[in-house]
Amino acid sequence: MSDNPLTAMGQAARDASFALLEQGSADKNALLLAIREQLLANQTEILAANAEDMAAAQASGLDAAMLDRLLLNEQRLAAICADIDTVIALPDPVGEELESRLLDSGMRLSRRRIPLGVVGVIYEARPNVTVDIAVLALKTGNAAILRGGKETIHSNRALLAAIHSALASQGLPTNAVQLIDSPDRALVSALLQLDQYVDMLIPRGGSGLHQLCKQQARMPVITGGIGICHMFVDKAAQLDKVTDLVINAKVQRPTVCNALDTLLVHAAVAEQVLPQLHRAMAANGVSLKACPQALPLLPSATAAGAEDFDQEWLGLTLGVKVVADVNDAINHIRAHSSEHSESILTDDLGTANRFIAAINSAAVYVNASTRFTDGSEFGLGAEVAVSTQKLHARGPMGLTALTTYKWLGQADYLARS
Repeated sequence: MSDNPLTAMGQAARDASFALLEQGSADKNALLLAIREQLLANQTEILAANAEDMAAAQASGLDAAMLDRLLLNEQRLAAICADIDTVIALPDPVGEELESRLLDSGMRLSRRRIPLGVVGVIYEARPNVTVDIAVLALKTGNAAILRGGKETIHSNRALLAAIHSALASQGLPTNAVQLIDSPDRALVSALLQLDQYVDMLIPRGGSGLHQLCKQQARMPVITGGIGICHMFVDKAAQLDKVTDLVINAKVQRPTVCNALDTLLVHAAVAEQVLPQLHRAMAANGVSLKACPQALPLLPSATAAGAEDFDQEWLGLTLGVKVVADVNDAINHIRAHSSEHSESILTDDLGTANRFIAAINSAAVYVNASTRFTDGSEFGLGAEVAVSTQKLHARGPMGLTALTTYKWLGQADYLARS
C-alpha cells in the first residue's frame, strides 16, 4: 500500500472517471445545467465564503492584483454561469471519429476521441477556476483533483459543495470532482507523485510552481498561464487607433495573464505615438518603464532596469521600448516573451505576415488586443488553462484539450497474415 496521503483520493477519482465514461452527451449537459442551478441557488453562501477569504487576504496584506483575482461578486458569478451555458451548447468531443479508413487486410481502422481520465490542477487565488475546470472536465468525461490556493479555501469549499450537490442529483459519484483543501504544501508534492491515478497535471500559477511541477511530477505536465505579452506598433499602423488598443490591453484587467506587459514602437513613429500614450497612461494610473530612446518622450517614466522587459507585471505597469523595425521587434520578443500572446498593429500586409511567420507564441494577433487570449473569447466557453508549450495543446485549453484518442479496429474475425 502506498504511503502517499492522496492515494485514496486518486483511487476515488479513477473510479469516478469510469462512471463518467457511461454518460452520454445529454447526461453530461444535464449535469452541467444542475451545476449552474446549484451555483445560483447557493449564491448567498458562496459570496459569504468569498467575503471571508477577501477579509483574510486584505488582513494579510495581499496585493491588489491577487485581491482582484480572488474576488467573487454577483456579476462574476453570473459570468461563470454564462460560461457554463456556453459549454453546454458546445459539441461534445467525446466519441468524435477523427479519421476512418479501410486497410488492405479488410480491417476498418479509425481514431475516436476519449477522455483523458483524471486531470489534476494546481492554481492560486481564482475561485472561478474551480468551476471552469469542473465543468470542462465533466463535459469531457474526466474526473478532476483540484488544489486551489490557501487564499481561496472558503470560496472553493462553497463552490465544491454546489458541484457535489449537482453530481449527487444526477446519481453520479461526488468524487468526480475533489478538492485538496488543506494548505499543507507537502500535499502538492504528494499530488505530483500520483501518476498511478492522475493522467495529466496543469499548474496555474507563478514560475516557481511551474518549475516545481516540471521537476517533480511523474505524469505529463501542461505549462502556461504566465504571460509576458507584447504589442508592436509598426510605422504603418493607424496611429489614431493605437492608444485605445493599448489602454484595452493594459488597463481593462491588468491582473490577468493576457494583459499587455511591453509595448514596442517603431522608431519612425515614436515621436507621434509616445506623447499621446503618456497622457493616456497617466490618466489611467499606469507607470511606465522605458528604454533610453523612449524616456525623453515619456516625462513621468522611469528607466527600465536590466530585468524589466522580462516581467509579467500583473498590474498597472508597462514596459516601453523603441525598436528600429519589425525585425528588431521580433528579436526583442524572441528574447523576452513567455510565448503567450503577441500583437502587431500595422496596415502593411507584408510586415504583418513577417511578424506572424516569425513569432511562435500560442496566440498572435494583427490589429487586435492581446486580451482576446481567453477561452470564452475563443468560443470555448471556459478554459482549464492557457498553454504556452508546444505539445498536445496550445493557447486556451477547452474541451478538445481534455481528450485523447484510441484506435478502433473493426473486422470480420480477421487474423493477421
